[in-house]
Amino acid sequence: MSKSALKIAPLELTPVETVACCPPLTSSPLTSEQAERIAPLLKAIADPVRLRLLSLVAAHEGKEACVCELQDAFELSQPTISHHLKVLHDVGLLDRSKRATWVYYSVRSEALADVADLIGGAR
Repeated sequence: MSKSALKIAPLELTPVETVACCPPLTSSPLTSEQAERIAPLLKAIADPVRLRLLSLVAAHEGKEACVCELQDAFELSQPTISHHLKVLHDVGLLDRSKRATWVYYSVRSEALADVADLIGGAR
């Protein structure tokens, strides 16, 4: 079989479910399954670069931004910034849409609200 005849399907990653599944941390203990589901999301925003990227996208005009518009805020290469944006997308915090050769990212406000509700239950 020639290399051109071999078709490999692209890897499809499913974003982590939003944390709406869970009550605020102060109302009842999380189950092991809930903690396993939420940990990747919290791990993603625990990185300073990703936290800043999330903030920059959320505060950007129109609530969306292209990698090219975010690059000047960091002393990082475009592929590194794209990697961090991909991590945020894969856990469900960002949506993305491709327009010609550019990929635009926007914040999934419901996912952020779920995180806020999870952590903010201590008021």
